[in-house]
Amino acid sequence: MLSVVKLPPVFSVHQVPKAFQEDSIISGYRHPRSSATDCILSLFQLTNETLNVWTHFLPTWYFLYTLLSVVFMQYVWTDAYTWPLLIFLFSCCMYPLASSCAHTFSTMSTRSRHICYFFDYGALSLYSLGSALAYSEYVMPDTWVNSTFHIYYVPVAVFNSVISTAMACYSRLGFPPHYNTDTENRFAECKRPRFGKVLRILAFSYPYLFDNIPLFYRIFLCVGEGCTANEANSLHVYHIFLAFLTGFLFATHLPERLAPGRFDLIGHSHQLFHVCGVIATHFQMQAIQMDMAVRRPWLRVHAPEITFRGTHGATMLSIVISLGIICFFSYPLFYSPVRGKATRKRSSAAKKN
Repeated sequence: MLSVVKLPPVFSVHQVPKAFQEDSIISGYRHPRSSATDCILSLFQLTNETLNVWTHFLPTWYFLYTLLSVVFMQYVWTDAYTWPLLIFLFSCCMYPLASSCAHTFSTMSTRSRHICYFFDYGALSLYSLGSALAYSEYVMPDTWVNSTFHIYYVPVAVFNSVISTAMACYSRLGFPPHYNTDTENRFAECKRPRFGKVLRILAFSYPYLFDNIPLFYRIFLCVGEGCTANEANSLHVYHIFLAFLTGFLFATHLPERLAPGRFDLIGHSHQLFHVCGVIATHFQMQAIQMDMAVRRPWLRVHAPEITFRGTHGATMLSIVISLGIICFFSYPLFYSPVRGKATRKRSSAAKKN
């Protein structure tokens, strides 16, 4: 006889530690000490995290298909003009993949929860840099091409991606040397949750706003010649609208804040935030590819040369530094002074006996 797979139980908000509780979500929590198997099995039952995973895991495959289409259909290795698009599409694959993994395995322990989301933040920072690289080469208004702003745009975007990762990681637990021994009660998740939330919002809104300065000028402010008015502008408007809606949902926790408990499993803000973010990325991807195709003849003549250092080099630098930041914030979580003292006491008692 075939054995029946037993799905993990779910809990109410009062049955899980504060570090695992979500604002205005009352039920549908997984066990805070779930095994990896339990985490995977929970994807096939309805919890408050199930749709958080699937709303990012499934779009990952769509973005990956788009990336592979570019790799196999265009001369990406010899045509430098395609490199920013390649990096942008790679970042589009990484951020939903990292998010779905974080939501899947974040209930294995308090430590794993923090580390999972550290990597999630790093992937979002990479996505911001990928967007900046694509905007620098394909979206920049004609009047700004080769300007001082254009020259320093990518270096500042690299710096912003690093600061974004550091600030987002800091928003969870504070500065590593200041970690206390109680992983359940650290700054800022439990003691100052609103401050941590504000830091996280700033960590990702600032790079987005900076990256989109050329686009905001091109769409809303530029008048006359050199404004780069083409078919992609309407797609850029859709992306901007959905991006701001995404940020609004993340910041306000609507609609569950209006009716706590009603949207625990389906329809809460984080699910809507994921859906709007993915659709925004879809329109962004289409707009960038359209700008890339339509503006290619003009950009080949007037834009600065695309280099390996300014594209792949900048991306690798950002990834290495961000990984270093994640390790910096994660390493202290593997060391518990309390556990060390207990071990030393047991060793001393054993020697006396």
